[in-house]
Amino acid sequence: MRPGIDDIPALTDKYFLRTRDIVGRFGDVRATYAVFMRRPVISAPRLAVEWLRQVAEQRQTRFDIELNFPEGKWVGAGEPIMYIAGSLYHLSDLETIYLQLLGPACVAAWNAFTMCVDLPKAQFLAMDARHCAGSDMAALMAYAASVGSKRAQVKVGAAGFMGNATDATAHFFGRESGYGTMPHALIGYAGSTVRAAEMFHEVFPDQPLYVLVDYFGRELSDALDVCRRFPELAADGRLGVRLDTPGGRFVEGLDPPGSYAVLERNVPEAIRGYRSEQDLRYLVGTGVSAAAIWHLREALDAAGFDKVKLVASSGFNPAKCRVMAIARAPVDIIGTGSYLPEKWSETYATADIVEYDHTPRVKVGREFLLRKKT
Repeated sequence: MRPGIDDIPALTDKYFLRTRDIVGRFGDVRATYAVFMRRPVISAPRLAVEWLRQVAEQRQTRFDIELNFPEGKWVGAGEPIMYIAGSLYHLSDLETIYLQLLGPACVAAWNAFTMCVDLPKAQFLAMDARHCAGSDMAALMAYAASVGSKRAQVKVGAAGFMGNATDATAHFFGRESGYGTMPHALIGYAGSTVRAAEMFHEVFPDQPLYVLVDYFGRELSDALDVCRRFPELAADGRLGVRLDTPGGRFVEGLDPPGSYAVLERNVPEAIRGYRSEQDLRYLVGTGVSAAAIWHLREALDAAGFDKVKLVASSGFNPAKCRVMAIARAPVDIIGTGSYLPEKWSETYATADIVEYDHTPRVKVGREFLLRKKT
């Protein structure tokens, strides 16, 4: 259990600890908390609920947890996700931690859900671990991605998240281990993109081969060279190229006019439908744009490598995925850590006591949290 029961005092807001001491002196009551968020989210309560149940067991008490919105369900702003009832003495010092375990997961699950819905044919790979503030956050975010993915799979039949990048959290996706082939460091070490692919294939001959192709700024040239080096893998669909071009330059062979031209050939309606300058950058700008993805797909297909998979990464957040959907970008797999909440204040979950010994009572302005009478 993390945090452990002995860690709770050091990690909890002081006024909750003082409340516990006062209740211990003047007498315990049964309290019911309503837990809610101020924006729409996807319910992702499992880690918070499991933690509360483990604390109750270790404290030899019982918490009655009523989930109004089970895992994966849409929750409106201000709607209580759950009610938690039990001894105020044992509940009063837990609020800090269970809110930490709830809020960020619900927002990240919403982001993952919207990305999967916008691009239902693409598989996603959660590559957020190195962007997280420690392993506890990484577990929370992987769990969230799995919840959002499952919701999208049920809602629209999306492919969703195929897995993630670390072994520690692969179980959230029903996997025994994480996914991934090579970082840019391996390309630099090998000295060429083709040589890095050869090294990987020699050490892991049974693994599908996904090769980064942007290290030397020769995305098309290196992608085609790798395909020609491994024609059997290319023909069997076991070869993929990953585009991760930085935002400081265009993909090989592209510039602004060329980017417009490639979209005009494939999805002319995309350019006519953009709504903001950021949308336009996702379509025809530097880095991994929709035009860049179409450009690489055209080159692979023209050379006879139509079964080679195309992987895209670099800043794939909900907004970018939405634009990629407009452009019908021919991407097979998206590597993303950008489903993590961008505006952290939106992740704040809040809890208020709404009943004391079964008597409804809540601070003025929060009456909407009271249980609805039936």
